Amino acid sequence: MIKALILSMRPPQWVKNSVLFAGLIFSFNLFQINFFLKTLIAFILFCFLTSGLYILNDIIDLKSDRAHPLKSKRPIASGEFKSSIAIFFSILFIILSLILSFYLNQIFGLVSIAYLILNLLYSKYLKNMVILDVMAISLGFVLRAVAGAVVINVEISSWLIVCTTLLALFLGFGKRRHEIVLLENKAEEHRKSLAEYSPYFLDQLISVVTASTVVAYAFYTLSPEVEAKLGTTHMALTIPFVLYGVFRYLYLIHQKEKGGSPTWVLLTDKPLIIDILLWFFSVILIVYL
Repeated sequence: MIKALILSMRPPQWVKNSVLFAGLIFSFNLFQINFFLKTLIAFILFCFLTSGLYILNDIIDLKSDRAHPLKSKRPIASGEFKSSIAIFFSILFIILSLILSFYLNQIFGLVSIAYLILNLLYSKYLKNMVILDVMAISLGFVLRAVAGAVVINVEISSWLIVCTTLLALFLGFGKRRHEIVLLENKAEEHRKSLAEYSPYFLDQLISVVTASTVVAYAFYTLSPEVEAKLGTTHMALTIPFVLYGVFRYLYLIHQKEKGGSPTWVLLTDKPLIIDILLWFFSVILIVYL
């Protein structure tokens, strides 16, 4: 049961919550131990909140997951983890994480509540609405970024919101494309909104969002406002890493037929991992040194 619980919590998905550290890094507080610890605690609380929601979502999607070639192997869908026990842990994780979130920072607690409401709406309604389903996922990433900023009481950058939104849309539409290709005629059985998508339509959306993501990041690095705030004119040097990361992910989607789990791709593709690490260390060197 413990193994089934851990698998249902989906620890690899916790990497999405690393967006919370963006506010810490770009506010020059990465090496401030009290701010770092506060953000780390917020990250852990969000991990338990998202895990509780993943378990709840698996219970809600029990029937549709059993029609999916990959999701049918999940502990709850396969019957390895009983729904009655799973819902207990789901409620436990959600309630405890919310209580501790308010104790850590009241505004952070409110953002956590907003994230909970968004995911409940997504599980019940939004996931079956074409385009809005991916936009809801994107908003979830934005709320993570906002949560990381408010927990240490720093200004929320509009550039952070724009770039996070576009990147999340890019990953979300890529995931939908993989589902369409993988499930083929059974796509609608798994999720109603998939019937409204097609590979061609999704390729158009991905093209728009890809260009927007790269241009938005380029404008961010060249913005006089950002140059004044960060005290450097060298952020543009990180653009090649973003370009390669986007192109590499497109290659994995179209040539390797990956993208069903963006998190798994980010954790297993070595060139992409190296690129992200190079981008991260470049940002640290440019901003802090």
